[in-house]
Amino acid sequence: MRLVKGNKVKPMGERILFSAYPLLPVNENSAGGAEQVLWNLQREMNARGYRVTTAACADSSVEGQLFATGSPARGSLASAKSHEDGHATKCLELLRVREAIGTGFAMVHDHSGSFFMQAHKFPTVPVLATLHLPRSFYPKSAFTRVAPNVSFNCVSKAQAKTFADVPRVLGHVENGIALNRFELQTKKQDYVLWLGRICEEKGTHIALDAAAKAGVPIVIAGSVYPFAYHQAYFEHSILPRLEKMGDSARFVNAPSFATKSELLRNARALLVTSTAEETSSLVAMEAAACGTPVVAVKRGALPEIVEHGMTGILARNESKLVDAIKDAGEISPQACRVYAEERFSAARMAADYESLYSKLIRKTLVPIRPTEYQPIAA
Repeated sequence: MRLVKGNKVKPMGERILFSAYPLLPVNENSAGGAEQVLWNLQREMNARGYRVTTAACADSSVEGQLFATGSPARGSLASAKSHEDGHATKCLELLRVREAIGTGFAMVHDHSGSFFMQAHKFPTVPVLATLHLPRSFYPKSAFTRVAPNVSFNCVSKAQAKTFADVPRVLGHVENGIALNRFELQTKKQDYVLWLGRICEEKGTHIALDAAAKAGVPIVIAGSVYPFAYHQAYFEHSILPRLEKMGDSARFVNAPSFATKSELLRNARALLVTSTAEETSSLVAMEAAACGTPVVAVKRGALPEIVEHGMTGILARNESKLVDAIKDAGEISPQACRVYAEERFSAARMAADYESLYSKLIRKTLVPIRPTEYQPIAA
């Protein structure tokens, strides 16, 4: 569907329910991309006059109201399924109660990856499900018999192409960051930085190997989630490499936002080494805001975020990362910051979603062919 560009949408005071991924907290120190996007978005929407409720786990810290659906995850994938089921049950109960007392929600914005599959149980409420993950990460059943009140959006053009057969994908809203939380720094230190969730698909081991071959020190900063396969990867693939590199490698566990931003500001380059087809990259946006070039493998949505030769270097494959690290010194920090300000603000993201909310609530969307997916216009 195409969203027709019109006059700027004014805050409507509508009640919006955000549904978070129930296993991880939504706060300023969130490590997961979906949680970071939601933290920024609910703040922006609350400031714009929407009455925001966020359904998330108990350790979350949000604007508006927090509807706590359980504790954060602590264990196996089986327990994760239990968390998701409990989250869905409590969200459905909230929707029913609020409707019964006359304070129902105008719409639900689902960032959980699964709650939209319950939408047939509340058919009068529009549901927007933001698809944060690669297509292969969703069960095939998620997109069969989709309830009529559900619409989807993607977070990049590359991702939208993989959902071209799914009905009611409205286009893509590019993610945004709170630019004022990141400072430009032009004088860099010698280390390269890898920052994110430590697991196999994020390629932490690839970054360590590339830094070792390039002969530059590296800082690995991130969180190991409380899932057995993540912890096994850290023990078997990351710890031995850290020990082998000695003083040339440093591990910063679960960095606070202040530590994260300091590491980003000072790094000579940020390495993005995911083996998955990334649908977006918040950390690449944050690096640009700090004036830090990004060195990444040309994969997924990264070519939409990193301007090759201007804000970073896109390598054809992992073997070319060593040369890319060396070339990153030619990138202008000031150019990175300007690019981030033009493209990646949370305010721009919120304006795009605000336009979409208005049209969903008023049911004024105009269908287009799936091959014509475009960014959603504010």
